[in-house]
Amino acid sequence: MTDAVKTLDVAVFGAGRIGKIHAANLARQPGVRLKYVVDVNREAAAALAAAHGAQVADIDGAMGDASIGATVICSSTDTHADLILKSAAQKKHVFCEKPVDLTLERARACAEAVEGAGVVCMIGFQRRFDPTFSALKARIDAGEIGTPEMLVVTSRDPGAPPVEYIKHSGGIFKDMLIHDFDIFRWILDDEADTLHATGSCLSDPAIADAGDIDSTAVTIRTKRGRLCQINTARRAAYGYDQRFEVLGSTGMLQAGNVRPTEVTAYSKTEVSSDVPEAFFLERYRAAYALEIAHFFDAVTHGKPVRTTVADGLKALELAEAATRSWREGRAVKLGEAL
Repeated sequence: MTDAVKTLDVAVFGAGRIGKIHAANLARQPGVRLKYVVDVNREAAAALAAAHGAQVADIDGAMGDASIGATVICSSTDTHADLILKSAAQKKHVFCEKPVDLTLERARACAEAVEGAGVVCMIGFQRRFDPTFSALKARIDAGEIGTPEMLVVTSRDPGAPPVEYIKHSGGIFKDMLIHDFDIFRWILDDEADTLHATGSCLSDPAIADAGDIDSTAVTIRTKRGRLCQINTARRAAYGYDQRFEVLGSTGMLQAGNVRPTEVTAYSKTEVSSDVPEAFFLERYRAAYALEIAHFFDAVTHGKPVRTTVADGLKALELAEAATRSWREGRAVKLGEAL
Protein backbone atom coordinates (compact mmCIF):
# COMPACT_ATOMS: atom_id res chain seq x y z
CA MET A 1 0.00 0.00 0.00
CA THR A 2 1.37 3.43 -0.94
CA ASP A 3 0.84 6.70 0.86
CA ALA A 4 -1.68 9.07 -0.69
CA VAL A 5 -0.12 11.92 -2.62
CA LYS A 6 -0.52 15.18 -0.74
CA THR A 7 -2.39 17.93 -2.58
CA LEU A 8 -0.32 21.06 -3.21
CA ASP A 9 -2.37 24.17 -2.46
CA VAL A 10 -1.54 27.22 -4.55
CA ALA A 11 -2.26 30.95 -4.43
CA VAL A 12 -2.37 32.94 -7.68
CA PHE A 13 -1.57 36.65 -7.50
CA GLY A 14 -3.07 38.58 -10.40
CA ALA A 15 -6.37 37.86 -12.14
CA GLY A 16 -5.60 39.51 -15.47
CA ARG A 17 -4.93 37.90 -18.84
CA ILE A 18 -1.88 35.87 -17.86
CA GLY A 19 -3.29 35.07 -14.43
CA LYS A 20 -6.32 33.48 -16.05
CA ILE A 21 -4.12 31.32 -18.28
CA HIS A 22 -1.89 30.13 -15.44
CA ALA A 23 -4.87 29.48 -13.16
CA ALA A 24 -6.56 27.32 -15.78
CA ASN A 25 -3.36 25.41 -16.51
CA LEU A 26 -2.47 24.76 -12.88
CA ALA A 27 -6.03 23.60 -12.18
CA ARG A 28 -5.39 20.79 -14.67
CA GLN A 29 -2.29 19.55 -12.86
CA PRO A 30 -2.73 16.33 -10.86
CA GLY A 31 -2.25 16.83 -7.15
CA VAL A 32 -2.47 20.63 -7.42
CA ARG A 33 -5.33 22.78 -6.14
CA LEU A 34 -5.92 26.47 -6.68
CA LYS A 35 -6.96 27.66 -3.22
CA TYR A 36 -6.69 31.46 -3.41
CA VAL A 37 -6.85 34.21 -6.01
CA VAL A 38 -5.47 37.60 -4.99
CA ASP A 39 -5.98 40.80 -6.97
CA VAL A 40 -6.55 44.46 -6.16
CA ASN A 41 -9.59 44.18 -8.43
CA ARG A 42 -11.85 42.13 -6.18
CA GLU A 43 -14.40 41.52 -8.92
CA ALA A 44 -11.75 40.05 -11.23
CA ALA A 45 -10.42 37.92 -8.37
CA ALA A 46 -13.90 36.67 -7.52
CA ALA A 47 -14.65 35.75 -11.14
CA LEU A 48 -11.41 33.79 -11.53
CA ALA A 49 -11.81 32.10 -8.15
CA ALA A 50 -15.37 31.06 -8.98
CA ALA A 51 -14.24 29.55 -12.28
CA HIS A 52 -11.91 27.14 -10.45
CA GLY A 53 -13.57 26.56 -7.10
CA ALA A 54 -11.10 28.79 -5.25
CA GLN A 55 -11.45 31.58 -2.69
CA VAL A 56 -10.64 35.28 -2.84
CA ALA A 57 -7.98 36.40 -0.37
CA ASP A 58 -5.69 39.33 0.30
CA ILE A 59 -1.89 39.09 0.32
CA ASP A 60 -1.55 38.58 4.06
CA GLY A 61 -4.28 35.96 4.14
CA ALA A 62 -2.75 33.91 1.34
CA MET A 63 0.83 34.25 2.55
CA GLY A 64 -0.15 33.51 6.14
CA ASP A 65 -1.86 30.23 5.28
CA ALA A 66 0.64 27.48 6.05
CA SER A 67 -1.17 25.09 3.71
CA ILE A 68 -0.13 27.13 0.67
CA GLY A 69 2.89 25.39 -0.77
CA ALA A 70 3.44 27.55 -3.84
CA THR A 71 2.63 30.99 -5.18
CA VAL A 72 2.07 31.89 -8.83
CA ILE A 73 2.80 35.59 -9.34
CA CYS A 74 1.11 37.18 -12.36
CA SER A 75 0.42 40.62 -10.89
CA SER A 76 1.93 43.94 -12.01
CA THR A 77 5.72 44.11 -12.20
CA ASP A 78 6.02 46.49 -9.27
CA THR A 79 4.61 43.78 -6.97
CA HIS A 80 6.88 40.92 -8.07
CA ALA A 81 9.82 41.45 -5.73
CA ASP A 82 7.67 41.96 -2.63
CA LEU A 83 5.69 38.81 -3.35
CA ILE A 84 8.82 36.75 -4.04
CA LEU A 85 10.37 37.94 -0.78
CA LYS A 86 7.18 37.22 1.19
CA SER A 87 6.91 33.76 -0.40
CA ALA A 88 10.52 32.92 0.44
CA ALA A 89 10.05 34.10 4.03
CA GLN A 90 7.11 31.69 4.35
CA LYS A 91 9.03 28.82 2.63
CA LYS A 92 6.67 28.77 -0.34
CA HIS A 93 7.84 27.80 -3.81
CA VAL A 94 7.51 30.55 -6.41
CA PHE A 95 6.54 30.82 -10.06
CA CYS A 96 6.85 34.46 -11.13
CA GLU A 97 6.24 36.14 -14.45
CA LYS A 98 9.08 38.23 -15.86
CA PRO A 99 10.76 40.43 -14.86
CA VAL A 100 11.85 39.66 -11.32
CA ASP A 101 11.86 43.41 -10.66
CA LEU A 102 12.64 46.63 -12.49
CA THR A 103 15.84 47.16 -10.50
CA LEU A 104 18.87 44.91 -10.32
CA GLU A 105 19.29 45.57 -6.60
CA ARG A 106 15.84 44.22 -5.75
CA ALA A 107 16.17 41.33 -8.19
CA ARG A 108 19.44 40.29 -6.56
CA ALA A 109 17.79 40.46 -3.14
CA CYS A 110 15.08 38.10 -4.43
CA ALA A 111 17.69 35.65 -5.75
CA GLU A 112 19.43 35.63 -2.37
CA ALA A 113 16.14 35.19 -0.50
CA VAL A 114 14.94 32.15 -2.44
CA GLU A 115 18.36 30.54 -2.27
CA GLY A 116 18.48 31.11 1.47
CA ALA A 117 14.97 29.72 1.93
CA GLY A 118 15.73 26.64 -0.16
CA VAL A 119 12.60 27.04 -2.26
CA VAL A 120 12.06 26.62 -5.99
CA CYS A 121 11.81 29.91 -7.87
CA MET A 122 10.98 29.73 -11.56
CA ILE A 123 10.71 32.76 -13.84
CA GLY A 124 8.12 32.76 -16.62
CA PHE A 125 10.20 32.72 -19.80
CA GLN A 126 7.63 30.70 -21.70
CA ARG A 127 9.44 30.79 -25.03
CA ARG A 128 11.82 28.08 -23.82
CA PHE A 129 8.80 25.78 -23.63
CA ASP A 130 7.49 26.49 -27.12
CA PRO A 131 7.55 23.11 -28.94
CA THR A 132 9.18 24.54 -32.07
CA PHE A 133 11.80 26.54 -30.20
CA SER A 134 12.54 23.56 -27.92
CA ALA A 135 12.97 21.28 -30.94
CA LEU A 136 15.39 23.74 -32.54
CA LYS A 137 17.43 23.96 -29.35
CA ALA A 138 17.58 20.15 -29.11
CA ARG A 139 18.89 19.96 -32.68
CA ILE A 140 21.57 22.54 -31.93
CA ASP A 141 22.61 20.57 -28.84
CA ALA A 142 22.74 17.39 -30.97
CA GLY A 143 25.31 19.09 -33.22
CA GLU A 144 23.17 19.34 -36.34
CA ILE A 145 24.61 22.71 -37.43
CA GLY A 146 28.00 22.43 -35.79
CA THR A 147 29.03 25.34 -33.59
CA PRO A 148 26.40 28.12 -33.35
CA GLU A 149 27.93 31.39 -34.53
CA MET A 150 25.14 33.89 -35.19
CA LEU A 151 21.56 34.35 -33.96
CA VAL A 152 19.01 36.68 -35.57
CA VAL A 153 15.81 37.28 -33.57
CA THR A 154 12.67 38.99 -34.90
CA SER A 155 10.10 39.96 -32.28
CA ARG A 156 7.13 42.12 -33.26
CA ASP A 157 3.84 42.74 -31.50
CA PRO A 158 0.62 43.50 -33.39
CA GLY A 159 0.19 46.68 -31.35
CA ALA A 160 1.54 48.56 -28.37
CA PRO A 161 0.01 48.21 -24.91
CA PRO A 162 -1.83 51.19 -23.40
CA VAL A 163 0.37 54.19 -22.64
CA GLU A 164 -0.60 54.03 -18.97
CA TYR A 165 0.88 50.52 -18.89
CA ILE A 166 4.04 51.69 -20.68
CA LYS A 167 4.59 54.43 -18.09
CA HIS A 168 5.02 51.78 -15.37
CA SER A 169 6.58 48.98 -17.43
CA GLY A 170 10.22 49.91 -17.04
CA GLY A 171 10.57 50.53 -20.77
CA ILE A 172 10.61 48.33 -23.84
CA PHE A 173 13.90 46.63 -22.99
CA LYS A 174 12.67 45.38 -19.61
CA ASP A 175 9.08 44.76 -20.67
CA MET A 176 9.39 43.29 -24.17
CA LEU A 177 13.00 42.49 -25.07
CA ILE A 178 13.67 40.72 -21.80
CA HIS A 179 12.21 37.60 -23.48
CA ASP A 180 14.55 38.06 -26.45
CA PHE A 181 17.53 38.43 -24.12
CA ASP A 182 16.62 35.14 -22.50
CA ILE A 183 16.32 33.48 -25.93
CA PHE A 184 19.78 34.82 -26.80
CA ARG A 185 21.39 33.27 -23.70
CA TRP A 186 19.51 29.99 -24.10
CA ILE A 187 20.08 29.42 -27.81
CA LEU A 188 23.74 30.49 -28.02
CA ASP A 189 24.56 29.09 -24.57
CA ASP A 190 26.84 32.06 -24.00
CA GLU A 191 26.98 35.36 -22.14
CA ALA A 192 27.17 38.87 -23.55
CA ASP A 193 30.43 40.78 -23.58
CA THR A 194 29.31 43.98 -25.32
CA LEU A 195 25.87 45.27 -26.33
CA HIS A 196 24.71 48.13 -28.53
CA ALA A 197 21.05 49.18 -28.65
CA THR A 198 19.29 51.84 -30.63
CA GLY A 199 15.64 52.64 -31.11
CA SER A 200 12.92 54.94 -32.33
CA CYS A 201 9.30 55.76 -31.70
CA LEU A 202 7.51 55.13 -34.99
CA SER A 203 3.94 54.16 -34.17
CA ASP A 204 2.60 56.53 -31.51
CA PRO A 205 4.05 59.86 -30.29
CA ALA A 206 2.38 59.25 -26.91
CA ILE A 207 4.88 56.44 -26.29
CA ALA A 208 7.74 58.91 -26.77
CA ASP A 209 5.96 61.36 -24.47
CA ALA A 210 5.97 58.58 -21.85
CA GLY A 211 9.76 58.32 -22.21
CA ASP A 212 9.85 55.08 -24.18
CA ILE A 213 10.37 53.78 -27.72
CA ASP A 214 8.45 51.24 -29.80
CA SER A 215 11.10 49.94 -32.22
CA THR A 216 14.59 48.67 -31.41
CA ALA A 217 17.69 47.11 -32.93
CA VAL A 218 20.18 45.41 -30.61
CA THR A 219 23.56 43.86 -31.44
CA ILE A 220 25.34 41.63 -28.93
CA ARG A 221 28.85 40.19 -29.06
CA THR A 222 29.37 37.26 -26.71
CA LYS A 223 32.37 36.36 -24.62
CA ARG A 224 33.20 33.66 -27.18
CA GLY A 225 32.87 36.05 -30.09
CA ARG A 226 29.44 34.92 -31.29
CA LEU A 227 26.98 37.50 -32.58
CA CYS A 228 23.30 38.17 -32.00
CA GLN A 229 21.01 40.67 -33.69
CA ILE A 230 17.56 41.41 -32.24
CA ASN A 231 14.99 43.57 -34.02
CA THR A 232 11.71 44.41 -32.33
CA ALA A 233 8.63 46.51 -32.99
CA ARG A 234 5.46 47.23 -31.05
CA ARG A 235 3.44 47.28 -34.30
CA ALA A 236 3.13 44.60 -36.96
CA ALA A 237 0.01 44.89 -39.13
CA TYR A 238 0.00 41.17 -39.94
CA GLY A 239 -0.02 39.68 -36.42
CA TYR A 240 2.30 38.48 -33.69
CA ASP A 241 5.68 37.89 -35.34
CA GLN A 242 8.08 35.66 -33.39
CA ARG A 243 10.87 33.88 -35.23
CA PHE A 244 14.61 33.40 -35.23
CA GLU A 245 17.39 31.72 -37.12
CA VAL A 246 20.71 30.30 -35.98
CA LEU A 247 23.72 30.08 -38.28
CA GLY A 248 26.22 27.41 -37.36
CA SER A 249 29.56 26.28 -38.71
CA THR A 250 27.92 23.51 -40.80
CA GLY A 251 24.36 24.70 -41.36
CA MET A 252 21.42 26.83 -40.25
CA LEU A 253 18.17 26.30 -38.36
CA GLN A 254 15.09 28.52 -38.50
CA ALA A 255 12.07 28.66 -36.17
CA GLY A 256 9.04 30.35 -37.69
CA ASN A 257 5.68 31.71 -36.66
CA VAL A 258 2.62 29.82 -35.51
CA ARG A 259 -0.55 30.23 -37.59
CA PRO A 260 -4.17 29.36 -36.75
CA THR A 261 -4.06 26.71 -39.49
CA GLU A 262 -1.38 25.36 -41.81
CA VAL A 263 -3.62 25.38 -44.90
CA THR A 264 -2.06 26.95 -47.98
CA ALA A 265 -4.28 28.04 -50.88
CA TYR A 266 -3.09 28.07 -54.51
CA SER A 267 -4.81 29.87 -57.38
CA LYS A 268 -3.89 31.28 -60.80
CA THR A 269 -2.82 34.58 -59.25
CA GLU A 270 -1.55 33.87 -55.75
CA VAL A 271 -0.46 31.46 -53.07
CA SER A 272 -1.78 32.32 -49.61
CA SER A 273 -1.76 31.08 -46.04
CA ASP A 274 -2.99 32.31 -42.67
CA VAL A 275 -1.24 35.27 -41.07
CA PRO A 276 0.48 34.55 -37.72
CA GLU A 277 -1.54 34.19 -34.54
CA ALA A 278 -3.00 37.49 -33.39
CA PHE A 279 -1.30 37.81 -29.99
CA PHE A 280 1.08 36.20 -27.53
CA LEU A 281 -1.68 34.49 -25.54
CA GLU A 282 -2.62 32.46 -28.62
CA ARG A 283 0.94 32.14 -29.97
CA TYR A 284 2.27 30.59 -26.75
CA ARG A 285 -0.82 28.66 -25.65
CA ALA A 286 1.05 25.34 -25.64
CA ALA A 287 4.16 26.86 -24.06
CA TYR A 288 2.20 28.27 -21.11
CA ALA A 289 0.69 24.86 -20.39
CA LEU A 290 4.06 23.12 -20.62
CA GLU A 291 5.88 25.62 -18.40
CA ILE A 292 3.35 25.45 -15.55
CA ALA A 293 3.41 21.63 -15.74
CA HIS A 294 7.21 21.80 -15.57
CA PHE A 295 7.08 24.03 -12.49
CA PHE A 296 4.79 21.75 -10.52
CA ASP A 297 6.72 18.68 -11.61
CA ALA A 298 9.88 20.31 -10.27
CA VAL A 299 8.20 21.26 -6.98
CA THR A 300 6.62 17.86 -6.33
CA HIS A 301 9.56 15.72 -7.47
CA GLY A 302 12.52 17.86 -6.46
CA LYS A 303 13.72 18.47 -10.01
CA PRO A 304 15.61 21.57 -11.21
CA VAL A 305 13.63 24.16 -13.15
CA ARG A 306 14.55 25.19 -16.68
CA THR A 307 14.21 28.96 -16.09
CA THR A 308 15.67 30.04 -12.76
CA VAL A 309 15.74 33.30 -10.87
CA ALA A 310 19.39 33.51 -11.97
CA ASP A 311 18.17 33.47 -15.59
CA GLY A 312 15.77 36.27 -14.71
CA LEU A 313 18.62 38.27 -13.21
CA LYS A 314 20.83 37.77 -16.27
CA ALA A 315 18.06 38.90 -18.63
CA LEU A 316 17.46 41.97 -16.48
CA GLU A 317 21.17 42.83 -16.60
CA LEU A 318 20.96 42.75 -20.40
CA ALA A 319 17.84 44.93 -20.36
CA GLU A 320 19.59 47.42 -18.08
CA ALA A 321 22.62 47.49 -20.38
CA ALA A 322 20.40 47.98 -23.44
CA THR A 323 18.58 50.86 -21.77
CA ARG A 324 21.90 52.52 -20.96
CA SER A 325 23.24 51.94 -24.48
CA TRP A 326 20.14 53.48 -26.06
CA ARG A 327 20.08 56.50 -23.76
CA GLU A 328 23.83 57.19 -24.03
CA GLY A 329 24.19 56.31 -27.72
CA ARG A 330 27.12 53.94 -27.28
CA ALA A 331 28.07 50.31 -26.91
CA VAL A 332 28.09 49.04 -23.34
CA LYS A 333 30.34 46.40 -21.84
CA LEU A 334 28.40 44.03 -19.60
CA GLY A 335 29.19 44.40 -15.94
CA GLU A 336 29.85 48.11 -16.44
CA ALA A 337 28.59 49.41 -13.09
CA LEU A 338 25.25 47.63 -13.42
